[in-house]
Amino acid sequence: MLPKRSTPKLRLVRERLEYALVWPWIKLLGLVPRRVARAIGIAIGLTVYHLHPRLRAVGIRNLTLAFPNMSDQDRRRILRGEFVSLGRQLAEVCLFPTYTRENVSDIIVYDGLENYERALARGKGVLFLTGHLGAWELSAFAHSLQGHPLWIVMRPLDNPYLNRLVDHYRTMHGNRTVGKDDFVRGLLAAMRAGEAVGILMDTNMTPPQGVFVDFFGIPACTASGLARIALRTDAAVVPGFTIWDEKTRRYILRFDPAVELIRTGDDQADVVANTARFTGVIEDYVRRYPDQWLWVHRRWKTRPEGEKPLY
Repeated sequence: MLPKRSTPKLRLVRERLEYALVWPWIKLLGLVPRRVARAIGIAIGLTVYHLHPRLRAVGIRNLTLAFPNMSDQDRRRILRGEFVSLGRQLAEVCLFPTYTRENVSDIIVYDGLENYERALARGKGVLFLTGHLGAWELSAFAHSLQGHPLWIVMRPLDNPYLNRLVDHYRTMHGNRTVGKDDFVRGLLAAMRAGEAVGILMDTNMTPPQGVFVDFFGIPACTASGLARIALRTDAAVVPGFTIWDEKTRRYILRFDPAVELIRTGDDQADVVANTARFTGVIEDYVRRYPDQWLWVHRRWKTRPEGEKPLY
């Protein structure tokens, strides 16, 4: 066994090696035409699908939990589609430096922008309710490119070199990132300034940061921060999702009307009730576009006390 003092050095070597392996692919995909970049990105996604049995197993387990009556063939089709979607988004991220305000409408178009503008005009801030569906990275980037920068709540990548590169891409047009460990202070500051914040709230959490609400009829520990901030600040909660449209071969950035908050006077009950309402919005989108959601995440990992693990 290697001595503990060697661990930081080995980690540094691994991180630099990972960066050296990934960086050329990022730059390559950013140099070729978009059609070629997407084809390469999709090929990478499908390669991971075929070579990573653990991810496939998690995906099939999740699809079985969510759609118990679905055929195995349909579950595999949806899961394969997810990796196509991830590969396509990989290409889009690598192409970020080539997108301008003049050409971005060739890649992504708005639907329901007036819902965002109406919410922003209230002056109390906007909380974008979204999830790992479609091209979530592209949505924040394109919105900032159109003159609407926002704060992005995200967990930094484990590799600091890759995280620095990805963070540079995300913030090229005024976006700001805030880590999950400091997101409450960041959100409150943004709401006081009447700004917008994007929050991905479809990942597994642990108490007390998360509360249990149903997702596909199964209790899922879900981030409650969005509900707490919305109730405290009266910020507008606007669902926003970027979906791939096969007919037009473009993405659609769709903003729905702001979600009406539940207020009963019982603070904790209201947090749970609104978190459930927000989760219902995400579930509705996942049901409509199942092959564009991140099924390989162990969404139901945290269980209520006394329940058996699902994975």
